[in-house]
This record gives sequence, structure tokens and C-alpha cells, in this order.
Amino acid sequence: MENIKVGYETSLNDYIDQKKNAVELINSIGHLMFDKGVELVFFRNHMVDVSISELLNLFEYAKNVVKKPLKITMVNNVVRELKKLDLAPSKIDIGKLSHEYLDEKDNSIAVSDFLNKKLANFIGQEKHKFSPQDVILYGFGRIGRIAARELIRQAGKGQQLRLRAIVLRKVDDFQIEKRAALLRNDSVHGSFKGTIIEDFENKSLIINGQNVQLIQASNPEDLDYTQYGINDALVIDNTGVFKDREALGRHLKSKGTSKVLLTAPGTGVPNIVYGINHQNLDIETENIYSAASCTTNAISPVLKVIEDKFGVESGHIETIHAYTNDQNLLDNFHKKPRRGRSAAINMVITSTGAGKAVTKVIPSLTGKLTSNAVRVPTPNGSLAIIKLSLINHSSVEEINDTIRNAAIKGDLINQIKYEINQELVSNDIIGNTCASVFDSNATLISSDGKNCVLYSWYDNEFGYTKQVIRIAKYITKVRRLIYY
Repeated sequence: MENIKVGYETSLNDYIDQKKNAVELINSIGHLMFDKGVELVFFRNHMVDVSISELLNLFEYAKNVVKKPLKITMVNNVVRELKKLDLAPSKIDIGKLSHEYLDEKDNSIAVSDFLNKKLANFIGQEKHKFSPQDVILYGFGRIGRIAARELIRQAGKGQQLRLRAIVLRKVDDFQIEKRAALLRNDSVHGSFKGTIIEDFENKSLIINGQNVQLIQASNPEDLDYTQYGINDALVIDNTGVFKDREALGRHLKSKGTSKVLLTAPGTGVPNIVYGINHQNLDIETENIYSAASCTTNAISPVLKVIEDKFGVESGHIETIHAYTNDQNLLDNFHKKPRRGRSAAINMVITSTGAGKAVTKVIPSLTGKLTSNAVRVPTPNGSLAIIKLSLINHSSVEEINDTIRNAAIKGDLINQIKYEINQELVSNDIIGNTCASVFDSNATLISSDGKNCVLYSWYDNEFGYTKQVIRIAKYITKVRRLIYY
């Protein structure tokens, strides 16, 4: 019994020590982010605004998924030295960096010397200066509000995008109050972790100290943003009203704008899935872009990996999608078949253009895919079921390992999250920053290795919004140095 007691106390004290180190690490993450514009990630996972428990779980992720176990005390040592450096605004994978130190150090090299060598190009604030990009949210629905939260969260030294204005159909005291309430409270994503003050006199919201102007408009071309001190702004259109080049071009007729990004599939404009085809853009001459759909962003990374490794002969994508605002809570008129039936109590078969849309970003899949969708009674969190016939036969182990490698290294580490949780359900992926959460335990393959079925979850709101913001940073050239 004494041994059990001793073991219990030892285990508890060890956990308390980890929590103390986690508190220190969280403080350091905040200091680097807001004072130096340096964002730390841990094997791609975001660390800003995470809780103590979430932070400690990242170390479990490193051990079980990345296969690179690290002690939090050791990472803290690396971060302490990192804080002493005159770093330029950047994004640094402290997990990768810490593990490289363990792998490469000899008995004599100090952490400071290692960091000075590894991050030589990152040292010197003045070397990599850029001006923050003004952003206007045109519309303030589900995607607009999540984008606002995320843009506000990223404020600080080295800020890349700054939210300057939100355009609404009507702006009065009642609208200001209700819009603020919707931003504060979200039934899916939880309460906003910050302060929102309604400035009725100036028709604005002060969000975490940042003044965001509310502007009333019916026609985008009638607006003059320069009177609010906004210039050369990126307009993120999340209304769903303007979808082709001509309609979206109306934003560019207003004063103070330079580029437009649509948060839906667009016609006659580049449809972009960041991580897949963003580098094909001519950002010097093009000024209107589309971030495609949430589903296209979810399936494209997985399809890209499989196509490149095994080749796809044919396939079908079925999306099990959370209901959306265009459906009815109760049976009522709707111009599209079935969508008029109650979203709250029915599974609803509907169409999706994702199968065709994905060929715009992965041309080699043209003519090979079909797609359909089922809307289900959940408010957020969707699932893509991807059935493929492969050119080069494979196995469950080989497919999973291929996806895992893509998720922890290479060009798609922000787009794919590799999950090993055997109890994974839709609620578990809400708030995930990746476009696609690959469910490794669900992978199926035929006995001949030719036909496979892959399951990939996605937060059709937050995960997609993160992709939108990645595109926004890319097309406006406010890109920080990255150490992944």
C-alpha cells in the first residue's frame, strides 16, 4: 500500500511540475506573439490562446503521432533562449526546432548557439519589415464573424492583417447591439475570449482595443473607405450574393480597395485551395479571388496526396454535411429539391459541386470524380467519405502512412491533421485549424488493394475560415518568415 501511495504522489507531483512549466510556456508564447510578432506552433499545432490542458495534450500528440517525444521542460529551455533573440516577425515550429536540437547537439553546444545558427536569417527586426494589410469584411454572417474573431486574435507587433471595417445592409443602434451580441456569443464555437464595446456615436465596435468601423451599404461601388482612413484594402466578401468576376469587380470601384476575396466558389475567377494551387496565382496582376468551398478545401489535400502517390483511376465523394443557413428549420418553401424540409430533424440528400470543383485545383482528376451530399442535423462539423479506385495498388498501412507523412511534414501540414483517436466524432473536430482531419482508424481497402475508402472530417466553418485567411495573407504579400 505504501508503494501505491508513493507512486500516486510521485505521479501527481510530476503532473503539477508539467502544469507549472505549461504556465511559463504559455506566458512566453504570448510575449513572443504580441511583443515581437513571433508565433510559435508545435508540430504544426497552434499554441496561441490554448489552455494548460490543451498545451500538455500537444506533447502527447508529439509522442503518439509525430513519433518525436519531447519534455516540456526542455522545450521551455529552448523558448527562454528564443525570447532573447531579436527575431523578425515569423512563425516557428518550436516542436521541430526543439527536436532538432536534441538530434543535432553534442555535449558542448549551448541552446543559444544552436538557435543563432538555425535562425540566422530570422534575426533582425529591421530585415523583414512589412506594413499590415487593411481588411474589410463585406457581410457578417457565420464566416464573417469567425473571420473577425481570428483577425482580432492575431493583433500585435508584426500584425499581418488588420480588420478595419465591416459592411452591413443597415447600421443603427439596434443593429450595432445585435451584431456585437452575435460576435460575443456563438452556440458552436463558444463565447468570444475578449472585450467588445459598442460605440454607438461613431458606429463602430471596439474589439480588444481595435476600432472596427461599421458601414451601411447596399451597393459596394458607392462606398468610400478612405474617409475612414482605410486604403489599399482587401475586401473579404462573405455575403454569398456576388459570385462572378463582374459582380465581385464592383468592390474595386469603391475608393480604398485593391483586392477581393470571395468565401465561396466563384465563376470566372481563380478558385484557390491554399496549400494546393495558391502558388500558381499571378498575384501581381490578378485582383479577384475565390477561396472555393469548405468541402473543396477539405477533400483536395487528401486527394492530392493520394493522386501523387498512387494515382486515381476514378472515385466518388459523399459529404455528410452540417446543415446551413439556406435550409429551413421547419418544412417550408425552398427553390431547391428537399432543402425545404426541416434541417433540424431530417437527413437531406442534396447536390454538391465539390467533385467538379476539385478538378480546378487538381486538373489531373478531371473526369474521374462524382460527388453528392447529405445534409444532417448538426450545426457544424462535416465528413467527407472518399471512395477511390487506385492505379497503383496499396494497403491500409501504406495509405495511412502516406497521409501521416503529409500531415507532419511537407507543403500540407496546415491543411491535413492526422488523427489516431479511435473515439473521434464530429464534435471533436470543431475548432480544428486544418481544412481536413484525416480519420486514420476508418481507412478501408479491398483485398486486391485497388479500391479504398477514406474518411476525412472538417470544421466547415472555422477550418475553412483559416484557409481563407491563409489566402488573404498570401495575395496581399504580408507573409512572415516560416520555420517548419
